Amino acid sequence: MQELDQTIQAKVNQWLNGNYDDATKAEIQKLVDEKAYTELTDAFYKDLEFGTGGLRGIMGAGSNRINKYTIGAATQGLANYLKAKYPGEKIKVAIAHDSRNNSDVLGKITADVFSANDIHVYFFKALRPTPELSFAVRELGCKSGVMLTASHNPKEYNGYKAYGADGGQFVAPDDKMVMDEVAKIASVDEVKFTAKPENITLIGEEIDADYLKKITSLSVSPAAIQRQKDLKIVYSPIHGTGITLVPKALEMFGFENVILVDEQTTPDGNFPTVVYPNPEEKEALTLALKKAKEVDADLVLATDPDADRVGIAVKNHKGEFELLNGNQTGSLLVNYMLEAWEKEGKFTGKEYVIKTIVTSYLIDKIAASKNVTCYNTLTGFKFIGQIMTEKLGKETFIVGGEESYGYLVGEFVRDKDAVVSAAFIAEMTAFYKDKGSSLYDAMIDMYVKYGFYKEKLVSITKKGKTGAEEIKAMMERFRNHPPASLGGSKVVQLKDYALQKETDLVTNSTQALDFPKSDVLQFITEDGCIISARPSGTEPKIKFYCSVNAPLASKADFDKVNQDLEEKVDQIMTDLAV
Repeated sequence: MQELDQTIQAKVNQWLNGNYDDATKAEIQKLVDEKAYTELTDAFYKDLEFGTGGLRGIMGAGSNRINKYTIGAATQGLANYLKAKYPGEKIKVAIAHDSRNNSDVLGKITADVFSANDIHVYFFKALRPTPELSFAVRELGCKSGVMLTASHNPKEYNGYKAYGADGGQFVAPDDKMVMDEVAKIASVDEVKFTAKPENITLIGEEIDADYLKKITSLSVSPAAIQRQKDLKIVYSPIHGTGITLVPKALEMFGFENVILVDEQTTPDGNFPTVVYPNPEEKEALTLALKKAKEVDADLVLATDPDADRVGIAVKNHKGEFELLNGNQTGSLLVNYMLEAWEKEGKFTGKEYVIKTIVTSYLIDKIAASKNVTCYNTLTGFKFIGQIMTEKLGKETFIVGGEESYGYLVGEFVRDKDAVVSAAFIAEMTAFYKDKGSSLYDAMIDMYVKYGFYKEKLVSITKKGKTGAEEIKAMMERFRNHPPASLGGSKVVQLKDYALQKETDLVTNSTQALDFPKSDVLQFITEDGCIISARPSGTEPKIKFYCSVNAPLASKADFDKVNQDLEEKVDQIMTDLAV
């Protein structure tokens, strides 16, 4: 054990000698016996951080892992926060889980701990999507909610998303208050694991019915759907929870020709047919695209394991299936919804859309053209939910989203929602087909009208303790030594969201950024390119978001301008030297 840092060795000993079950101790002892010092270091070098959204990590024994003890401590801390915030009240919470390995077990542990603290639990009796959990929190008058999921992470991961009374993930100051309460749990002995069954109510189909009825009421083109009800839609839940509600939502919207990818319909936390269960990855849609070619589909939809994000593919102008990225799909949704509201004369001057600072600024341009306010937030849908809660009853939210394939239509949910998004993407496809167009053609038309915006995301993975240190060093280098030029254009502006400062690099003048602190840097070039850098909050990655744009005079110029912008993006990434 000499090769282990003394602090880490002390934590290992604490778990080996403490009030932990035999299976946990055996797992740790095996690593000790094998002198697996790297694995032990990664498992114990810190306590798994309860961040502003909750927990996410690799499953296994250790303080830096997802297991019954770290989940139990998080729940005990959240329970303590709720009892302090709502003294004397009968507190209710809702809990759901996705298809990941151990999600059901960890969900039951979460329910047990809440119930042991005399908090009433509404516990979904089977797997359900994250957005339905958000819906249930508000619908059932809960003070909090928990979703057991690691979203699109690899199969080794699991996680714990914590929600407030508004159905959104906790934001300031409550996020810090919850984090502080979780941090106070110094010992596993402080966690009340023994359930009080009378405090647990199982829920399911009745919430499904209310949720589906409400999102169906949002439809803006029912007549077009009726005429295009045979639209060929290929759908894959990628072994996740989407299978529970997405096909039902499509059916209730009026679609009668939904073709499932059979190999991926069974929920399975091992995700056996994909490398990563992530609809951002082309590989994850391999089987869906194969099925689409077989049946000559109009639209391909694929949702991630907890069904809060959706990826799509449509035929391009050459008749080949092409995956659209999150910026393209988000821009299309905003354009479609705002044009529909304008056509119906529904605008009152109090409507708005929301996006994040790393999401396409084409959305800002579309909203401005309709005199609709576009709010920008930090990355993370909880900030979108926060604005929705603040504006409720004063302004009307239409649609919003972020480039990472998460969108929301309507005000019933406070998180990204692949169920309602899948339904509206299908409706949008039917609407344009009814007009003799395709979704891809509609996208090109949008570029002709507003300008061709092209975005690309580059993620670099840096695992473990050393990886975290490397990512931190990269951000410091960019912060202290910003690039002079990118893509052949001078960098004229630096936005540092950690320092909450915007610097004009030409005049060296500064002004305040009115955003919460966040480790994000944005470089803006003389010709209007925006390049953002940020460490991921949920994965061991640093992400670079590159956005370039140019006028598109006509559809005939699409391929040429697309190629020019692609080359510019590649040059920018080369210039960043990452």
